[in-house]
Amino acid sequence: MAHDATDLRVRTKKFALRVIKLYQNLPRSGEAQVVGKQVLRSGTSVGAQYREACRAKSPADFVNMMAGALKELDKTAYWLELLVEGEIVPAAKLADLQKETDELLPFLSHASTHPKEITLNRIHHSSILILHYETN
Repeated sequence: MAHDATDLRVRTKKFALRVIKLYQNLPRSGEAQVVGKQVLRSGTSVGAQYREACRAKSPADFVNMMAGALKELDKTAYWLELLVEGEIVPAAKLADLQKETDELLPFLSHASTHPKEITLNRIHHSSILILHYETN
């Protein structure tokens, strides 16, 4: 199974933009702002760390950077849960964002925990990273 890195670049950027919109629309209460700033930091960091991983100098460097992106995505999932369970934001309003988080988590998790299955191929002019997973 092959994943095109440009797809993940787009998805993580759109994810970050959605997190920014969420933060802009949060209530102005103290608890909403505290949790909101946390989700803003972690949610916008996922795409930045993924882009950094695309420029990795070695497979080990790539795996390390992907682990950072995964860590930030997992934190984002936690903060989104707190927004709902703390009754700051109705669950229905965060359902799509939580679904996207749930869809991104397995991909980043697999990439960061299976270094032997990852082959890095660079396309010289566009610096796009393509991941190939061996399914043995």
